[in-house]
Amino acid sequence: MMRIILLAMTNFAVMAVLFVSMSIIGKLFGINMSAGSMGGILTMAVIFGFGGSFVSLLMSKWMAKRSMGVQIIENPQTAQERWLVETVRRQAEKSGIGMPEVGIFHSPDPNAFATGASRNNALVAVSQGLLDHMTADEVEAVLGHEIGHVANGDMVTQTLLQGVLNTFVIIFARLIGLVVDNFFRSSNDESSGVGWGYYIGSIVAEIFLSFAATAIVMWFSRYREFKADIAGADLAGRQKMINALKRLQQGHATQDLPGEMAAFGIAGGLGTGLRKIFMTHPPLEDRIAALENAR
Repeated sequence: MMRIILLAMTNFAVMAVLFVSMSIIGKLFGINMSAGSMGGILTMAVIFGFGGSFVSLLMSKWMAKRSMGVQIIENPQTAQERWLVETVRRQAEKSGIGMPEVGIFHSPDPNAFATGASRNNALVAVSQGLLDHMTADEVEAVLGHEIGHVANGDMVTQTLLQGVLNTFVIIFARLIGLVVDNFFRSSNDESSGVGWGYYIGSIVAEIFLSFAATAIVMWFSRYREFKADIAGADLAGRQKMINALKRLQQGHATQDLPGEMAAFGIAGGLGTGLRKIFMTHPPLEDRIAALENAR
């Protein structure tokens, strides 16, 4: 429940900041921010399209620590903690990135994720369930997979892609709203501003366009998982990476991580039919086959 409240409060704060920013920019540059104004539509699209994505990226580590209850290993106390930190340090140096923060979150499900605003400001966290159910070689491969996400700049790339798609969704939804409004206006209607057709058309169009944009982002997320698996194989060894994926395949169903962290976990939930289009991860059997067939 606390995770949901934290997420809701954070989203409310982000939206408030974006609305204030839009108002200030409109006044500073003399942009008409009223509904139906092309200048207002473009300004709103850029601010909300990219603003929300980049604010989420900048807050990703903070949100991950609090929503997942990640305990950062600052001074390793046990042999396992020392091994985790040293393994991440070695893989980070080999990948040419800054040392990420390393943490453990309490979940019985075997999972891990990486997040952060840049290659040199990242967090890699593993679940207690992962440490309990996997061998050291398999955990090493999972850590390599997550370091691969960081080294490939996946967090920033996804943010840019999401920002571009959000911007186009907002613009095209408003344009469709204007077309709908003009279609339903009577020829004798000389009132200024937009009517109910604009708002209804914009809302309906944004819903459908958002589904299409999400499908594109999820396709990219699945594509990125294959690349992270290759990185894990390079850093830990191909057989170790294959064994880690097979271990996930043999275990009980892994629950999706909350929010944006789901895209950067080692495993995601399963989907059938149209749900496959919106899955963050490809099927484990496809990922295993890709590594086994790699040359």
